[in-house]
Amino acid sequence: MNIIAVGLNHRTAPVELRERFAVSDSRLPEALARLKRWPGIDEGVILSTCNRVELYAVVKETAHGVESLRDYLVTLASDIGWERLEPHLYCLDGAEAIRHLFRVAASLDSMVLGEPQILGQVKEAYDVALLHKVTGVVLNKVMKKAISVGKRVRTETGIAENAVSVSYAAVELAKKIFQNLSEKTVLLVGIGEMGKLAARHLIGAGVSHVMIANRNYERAIDVAKRLSALPVPFNQVHQEMAGADIVLCATAADTYVIGPD
Repeated sequence: MNIIAVGLNHRTAPVELRERFAVSDSRLPEALARLKRWPGIDEGVILSTCNRVELYAVVKETAHGVESLRDYLVTLASDIGWERLEPHLYCLDGAEAIRHLFRVAASLDSMVLGEPQILGQVKEAYDVALLHKVTGVVLNKVMKKAISVGKRVRTETGIAENAVSVSYAAVELAKKIFQNLSEKTVLLVGIGEMGKLAARHLIGAGVSHVMIANRNYERAIDVAKRLSALPVPFNQVHQEMAGADIVLCATAADTYVIGPD
């Protein structure tokens, strides 16, 4: 049995490409079920965050397994062909795949070194795969060890002393400007991983009035319900800005969504 990893992250691919391959929470069970049935794959885990989409698998034959896992990854974004994806992809096996997973869990591979979210995201990815019986003896052992290593790095080193995520930094800046956020109105544009994380930080900082806008209005409604926020149609963003004290834009657009006009 061999462990392999295939993926793309913030170092290898632009955000607009990563977003196309991202697997949302609602899609994850179905994606895992397909991965479990995929040719040559014995065990698997899908790690999908705003900064990376990575597939970890256990296979009998490494070369065939890597090829099969790459083929699976392409299916996550049917409108993007292999030619466009290939330059941004990395493929690892054996000790290198395990080392990479440990670095990811320890936030050594994060955009912001030491950021606190990734360890929880790794654990959640593993928990969902375990729940749907996609992991087995090998990945169970490796994933548990990766989570344990991530915890040790955070508690036994100073890596997390000054580390923040990008969304956390945005909220901290807002707190410095306004001191008290409890009476402020926030408009959040975009609800990818970064947007949802920002919303949680804002609510944790005391904000009680959060508006959420997204191109997919149904998704905005769904996330707003979970966060006790107010969904806003995307075409009303500029109108709602007039009543907002803070506007955070966290979309995957390759151009400016909010401009001077």
